[in-house]
Parts: sequence; structure tokens; C-alpha cells
Amino acid sequence: MLGLQWGDEGKGKVVDVLTPQYDVIARFQGGPNAGHTLEFEGIKHVLHTIPSGIFHPGKINIIGNGVVIDPSIFKKEVDALLKMGVDVKKNLMVSRKAHLILPTHRLLDAASESHKGKSKIGSTLKGIGPSYMDKTGRNGLRVGDIESKDFMERYNTLVAKHKDLLTFYDYKYDLSEHEPSWMEGIELIRSLSLIDSEYAINNYLKEGKNVLAEGAQGSLLDIDFGSYPFVTSSNTITAGTCTGLGIAPSKIGEVYGIFKAYCTRVGSGPFPTELNDETGELLRKKGNEFGATTGRPRRCGWLDLPALKYAIMLNGVTKLIMMKADVMSGFSKVKVCTHYKYKGKTIDHMPFDVVHENIEPVFSELKGWKTDLEIITDPENLPSELNDYISYLEKELELPVVIVSVGPDRKQTLLRNSELVNI
Repeated sequence: MLGLQWGDEGKGKVVDVLTPQYDVIARFQGGPNAGHTLEFEGIKHVLHTIPSGIFHPGKINIIGNGVVIDPSIFKKEVDALLKMGVDVKKNLMVSRKAHLILPTHRLLDAASESHKGKSKIGSTLKGIGPSYMDKTGRNGLRVGDIESKDFMERYNTLVAKHKDLLTFYDYKYDLSEHEPSWMEGIELIRSLSLIDSEYAINNYLKEGKNVLAEGAQGSLLDIDFGSYPFVTSSNTITAGTCTGLGIAPSKIGEVYGIFKAYCTRVGSGPFPTELNDETGELLRKKGNEFGATTGRPRRCGWLDLPALKYAIMLNGVTKLIMMKADVMSGFSKVKVCTHYKYKGKTIDHMPFDVVHENIEPVFSELKGWKTDLEIITDPENLPSELNDYISYLEKELELPVVIVSVGPDRKQTLLRNSELVNI
């Protein structure tokens, strides 16, 4: 289960809806830069690190080795769930190989972003990038390290390295403000079920259990295939499931790709179909397009088919799920980008340089719909214009749209084809 755009597609809601059909829900990459929003019984919940299946009793939730964990943020998340009566300690397991985000990782993130000035990448300032840098640089601390007697020595060694790096920036900080809550988070993690998740997940599969892998961010933010350097620091595509959970490619079955009926992006970076006008502002207002993690307003624009086809190709998507169709209600016309004008040519694919070269979208126009979708409970009652929009996308993308979301609540999820997916 992964996003096909620049994140914020609605993955949390869909995972929550599909969880009853699965035995295990596992996050495979990213960290507290994710904000997976779920809404049910009139209450909105935002998860950052914990899998979105946590609200379903009896379901196993695993934080995989590809995830980076900030103990401070993690503790706040767990505490909030405990207040709601969610038995986190019973249903949550954490991979020993997941890396830890230190307070100094967050300081390095903030110092680096501040230093870049106008060329900043739009980081969430959660320490994600510096943590993954230490991981690939073979300096990082992992969850399993907290079980070692010399953990504090390892921690202090890495902190000393980070302090040296911080001297390169004109950045003032007070580490003592951050360490106490971080250490409290470490103690909480020690009390949870720490596992060798690669063995656990493969054993569950061998037992015939169904595993739903939950991605974070979006495919167009992938470190290798996204709009570099305006990307996240992990592999957000299907391949990240293998490296982030320790499963073989042959074990992957269905690949659910989630996309909004339009496009959004948070932070800096290219966005060919962005609308810097009243239409873009209306989409932002109607869709409540503000970051669940940062609160930043999201940039909005029309759906981008070349980008969507690119993400589908990279991920091997088998089924599509369209979110926020309700936000598009009220427009007499809706547009879809079908091609780009790039270096004097009309192309239908994502070119290498989407950052420095000018990309002009080429649009097709379809009839909009004005029906209030939030009150619809049967897909048979969807307006004909929306069905035409979906049929157009299915033809262009050569994949079925099996679920359409018509509102934020888990009940506002319409199944279009019961033979293709069970809810």
C-alpha cells in the first residue's frame, strides 16, 4: 500500500479500512515525517510512526527495519493511544534493526536547512535525512542497541560527532532541552516487544497470514526515482518493502496504489500542474490541504498523468484507489495533464531534469460534477460525470480503480468492484 504522488494521498485511511482483511500491518520506511490521518466516530487521529492498523484489536502492527524512529515523538504517539484505550504494548512490535533519530539529528536537519536559505528542500525538520545519512554511513544507532550495556557510550560517541558537524553552521542550540524526553522515549521502547522483524514477517507469511505493507510519503519523493534533490531519504516505492521489511520480491502479491483525484505537494520542488490561482486556493480550502505533520499549506494542482503512469510503472501497481473525489465536487470543468511540453517537444513521460528545465503541462478537459459525494453510500449513486472521470483514468492508466473515497471518515469509502477487493 503506497502513495503514487508527492505524499499525503490518504494512505492512513485506506490502511485502516483494509486492516480487517489482514493479520499483520507493517510500516517499511520513513519516520515521523509521515502524517497518516484516520477519522472515525467523529474523531481525527494522526499517526507518524505507528502503523495505521493499530486501532483494530487483534491485529499485529510492526515497525520495520526501514523505519527511523524518534523516541520523543514516538512516546507522545504511544501516550495518546494509551489514553484512548488502545493496547499498544499488546499489538505493536518494533524491529531491532530500525534506526534511531537522535536529538542531534534534528538539530543537524534544522541547521542544514537554515544554511541553504532559498535553496532549501522543504525538510520537515524531523531529523530524517541526517538519520538515514548515519545509517548509510554506518554510524547509526539501532533499536537493538538499546539492549546493550554500552548503549550510552555509543550514544555519546555519535552525539560528539554531531556536535563537531554543527560547528560548521551558524546555529545556536541547547541539547539539554531535548535529551530528557528522548531518554524517556528510549525507556518506553525498551518496554515494548522488540523483534527480529525479518524473521517474524517471513514466518507469518509461511503460516499463511496476510501482511499489508504500509508505505509513507509518496513515490515521487523516492530517493532514487523522485524529483531529486527535493525528495525524502528513503525508497518509498514497492522495492522499499523488500529492503524495509526483509521480504523477497517474490513474496509481494497485490500492489495498491493510492492517488488523489488532483495533486498536492508540500515544501519545495517541481510541480508541473500547480495552480497558483483561485482554483488552487479553492482545492486547498475544500480539501483541508495542510500538512498533518508540519501544518504547512500544501500546493495544489490538477491530476498529472505522466507522473502517475511513471509511479505505476515503478511500483508494479495492480489496483488503484482514488481519494478525495469529494473535494473536486463543484467544478463545472476538471482538467487532467496528459503530456508535457519539454525542450521544444511534447512528451508523455517524466524527463530526467524536472528541477531546472521548464515543464509546461498539456491538459485535457472533462466535465465536472456538483453532487455532494459525502452523503453517498452506494457507488451506484455516484454522478455520471465522476464515473466518466474514473473511466477515463482507468483507460489511460490501464488499471482498475477499485475504491473511491468520498470523505474523511472510514465509512466514506466506496467499493467499486467487490470481485477485486474485499472490505
